[in-house]
Amino acid sequence: MPYEVTKVEVWTREIDDRAGSLAAALEPLAKAGADLVFMIARRYTHLAGKGVVFVGGLTGPAGKAAETAGFKKASGMVGLRVEGPNKPGDAYEVAKQLGQAGISLRGISASVIGPKYVQIMAFDNAADADKAAKLLGGGGKGK
Repeated sequence: MPYEVTKVEVWTREIDDRAGSLAAALEPLAKAGADLVFMIARRYTHLAGKGVVFVGGLTGPAGKAAETAGFKKASGMVGLRVEGPNKPGDAYEVAKQLGQAGISLRGISASVIGPKYVQIMAFDNAADADKAAKLLGGGGKGK
């Protein structure tokens, strides 16, 4: 089954690991009218007191606001947004297809929304992201 697959530019910024730090980082984006495609934030395990936030969907004024607020386009990371049916085992099927095609994921996050789920996938390079997009979007062998 083909999935709805779209490329997503990933932006990142370091944040302090304290209450309110994430809100402070996101405030300029909200004020600029950013309509985020995704947001993932977490503590660093290698650096006490710090964390990182990843966002996607910054264009136009929101992109300018992001740069001013310390966000940078992630280098060495290419993102895909993959939307599929929320059914048991489907995330496994996607992971299996990618693995069998020799595609390595840098990171992934998923969430269910009603009858569908969305996966945000990160790859180390555009070639792997393009290969995954073709495979999952119906251009490859898919399910």
